[in-house]
Amino acid sequence: MGVVLKDARRSVTSWCRRHTIGGDGAVAARRGQRSGPAEALSRDQELELIDALRGRYPDQFGLDDPLWTRQSVTALIERQFGLTIDPGIVGEYLHAWGLGPREPTDRACGLCVDAVRIWVRQEYPAIVRSAQEHRAELCWLGRTRLHGVAPAADVISAMSQRGRVKFMITTPTVDPPLPRDFLLRLSGADGRLVHVVVDGSWGRGEWPRRLPPRIAPYALPSCGRS
Repeated sequence: MGVVLKDARRSVTSWCRRHTIGGDGAVAARRGQRSGPAEALSRDQELELIDALRGRYPDQFGLDDPLWTRQSVTALIERQFGLTIDPGIVGEYLHAWGLGPREPTDRACGLCVDAVRIWVRQEYPAIVRSAQEHRAELCWLGRTRLHGVAPAADVISAMSQRGRVKFMITTPTVDPPLPRDFLLRLSGADGRLVHVVVDGSWGRGEWPRRLPPRIAPYALPSCGRS
């Protein structure tokens, strides 16, 4: 019986995590699946762009941003392909990669939705007040599985309250832990204060240890937590 219960808990945790990071339902960045402006990159160019971003940061290309943003991706496209693309069109690509806005309940599996609603009502306001009092940037952190590319990759992103997205595309790793370097770069070279709500993509045991005081992580309720 103990083995059965353990396997059941493992299955629930796996399902919760797959739902949080996109799982089988994530939409790949494929031609013809976007609405809005016409595509400015061919599919081959889009895959080449993803490969260039994979495991790399903007400063490795001589760009100023510590993490990828719509603006830095626009600048990289111009360098890589000699194309001048409106940032709004680049935003369409990022949205197709799973970097669009999400409600808190969208970041939870069906087993966690009620707990997330209660948390948003009872706990989240205090986090907002703390961020305001400390003049800290408040972000929601999660990841999305980027399908339709080989090798497979996750997109780790942080969305601010103002809707600004900063992200990285991981190198091929099975369920990588939450990258310490991502959080440090989120704080920036100036060491600004950052409050980060981390969704169920990572269990607590996968969070980096001994983060500097300027980075304050908070866990969104999840049955996938360890």
